[in-house]
Amino acid sequence: MKVKLDAIDRKILGILQANSNITNALLAHEIGLSPAPTLERVKKLENQNVIRSYHAVVDAAQVGLGVSTFVMVSLKGHNKDNIDKFMKVISKIEEVIECHHVLGQADFILKIICTDIPAYQNLMLEKVSNIEVVDTLQSMVILSTFKDSKVIPIP
Repeated sequence: MKVKLDAIDRKILGILQANSNITNALLAHEIGLSPAPTLERVKKLENQNVIRSYHAVVDAAQVGLGVSTFVMVSLKGHNKDNIDKFMKVISKIEEVIECHHVLGQADFILKIICTDIPAYQNLMLEKVSNIEVVDTLQSMVILSTFKDSKVIPIP
């Protein structure tokens, strides 16, 4: 169910998406409320699952993760059992940082991150292609990223 947001809620979400580490006092100042009602609004947004979590954005290259790919996955049959089997296995592979069930050429699109090409090759050969319901895989290596925003536009 869609949550109704007012202008202050939208402003809070915009600020927290840009800097989730902001203090409640500074957030309150930015939105023009005192700290107590600001904290209440944030807690309400959290309780309604509008705000699901807070994360640090880690630079992959700085921690030795040099290869990112998108992989289009087609299953042997697009039915509930195969989808469930695929999602159960893929959710346990930590290098798969995103998994999207899609319409179109493929059934799923994965975003995978690895240290290097040999690690990626091993992951694909030993884990992903061995999932029994996988039919075809098409990989696209990411050469560079010009935009990787975690900020969503709040309508």
